[in-house]
Amino acid sequence: MAELTGKSVYVTGGASGIGKAVVEEFVKQGAVVTVLDRSAEGLQELEAQFGEKIRTIVGDVRVYEDHQRAVETAVAAFGKLDVLISNAGVFDAFAKFVNVTPEALADAYDVLFSINVKGSFFAAKAAVDELKKTQGNMIFTVSGAAFYPDGGGVWYTASKHAQLGLMRQLAFELAPDVRVNAVAPGGTLTALSVIPPLRPFVTVVDNETKAKSIKTRNPLRIAMMPEDHVGAYVLLASSKASAITGEVISSDGGLAVRGLS
Repeated sequence: MAELTGKSVYVTGGASGIGKAVVEEFVKQGAVVTVLDRSAEGLQELEAQFGEKIRTIVGDVRVYEDHQRAVETAVAAFGKLDVLISNAGVFDAFAKFVNVTPEALADAYDVLFSINVKGSFFAAKAAVDELKKTQGNMIFTVSGAAFYPDGGGVWYTASKHAQLGLMRQLAFELAPDVRVNAVAPGGTLTALSVIPPLRPFVTVVDNETKAKSIKTRNPLRIAMMPEDHVGAYVLLASSKASAITGEVISSDGGLAVRGLS
């Protein structure tokens, strides 16, 4: 039996990368999904792929009203909301703090934190009342950078630590009505976008070079693809995780056991 049959799910950043892989797997597992993303083209592709099993909203996670529209759309179309997956995010491409000008530093902070952190605040706020009605759950996409240095630059790393704190505090405040957890993917071959203020200070590498680097950084020696992470999201969204809240599933090739070598 499909693990998520009858579940109504709201996903941010679901038109590409890990978000899209999650959407595809959730539909396969019986869920109906509402997706918020900035890419109209990507959303149209999802609509063509899944038809009535999906609803889409062209929007920006930095705009609270866009989250409201998405939640209202989910409830109008599917009668309820069971799961929020706050996934949308951007990257700093390992920009080095000492090389970035004060002006670019400030601009990068405003852009990256407003998407990675405020976007999660807004998604949670817009969804919480409906999730209380269904005894539902929230899942945040954090990162290995929420625990370890060098999963990005200071902006990305700090933003993921902030998301982790948000998740844990919400798990405390919303219990027993809503479970709140996270998935922490490791280095993954996606088109995670580099924010404009930092582009002059970084070198963007091709996927082959990126894959070689990722493989050297985790014990399993794998360069992960988006679909490698979807099982963690399915578990946390399902009734099989009914005793789990305030936790993170690390899907990172074993970063915690790298050792000293």
